[in-house]
Amino acid sequence: MRTISRSLEETKEVAKGFFETLKSGEKATVVALSGELGSGKTAFSQAVGSILGVKENISSPTFVIQKIYPIDFKEFKNLIHIDAYRLDKETELLHLGWEEIISEPENLILIEWPERVEGIIPNDAKKISFEHLVGEARAINYEN
Repeated sequence: MRTISRSLEETKEVAKGFFETLKSGEKATVVALSGELGSGKTAFSQAVGSILGVKENISSPTFVIQKIYPIDFKEFKNLIHIDAYRLDKETELLHLGWEEIISEPENLILIEWPERVEGIIPNDAKKISFEHLVGEARAINYEN
């Protein structure tokens, strides 16, 4: 599905529609967010946090790599926001406890720049891509 967003409110509506369809499984649910710098990945993550009731301000975890927010959404108990932009190899994410994080079904993981750690992203990860359009408009592409 391709949706055009021209504002943060529209991005929030797209995020709401996408996340209403999610269900937990035997492992964590991973959502891979791809797109160039400034294309809307963090704005989308902020919209998700708002929808899921995160009280803290969600900012890009570029320098700390990951942030964990407690949530109570469907079967999910933790929203884990990861930014792999500064990682050079997949082993760096493994050192941060990736295997443990993805083994927990109550974790909902948003990972920005998944192409930096492509080899360890689960095959069943949900994929969302973002692209700049004219002005403030962004295209948000995903499959249900």
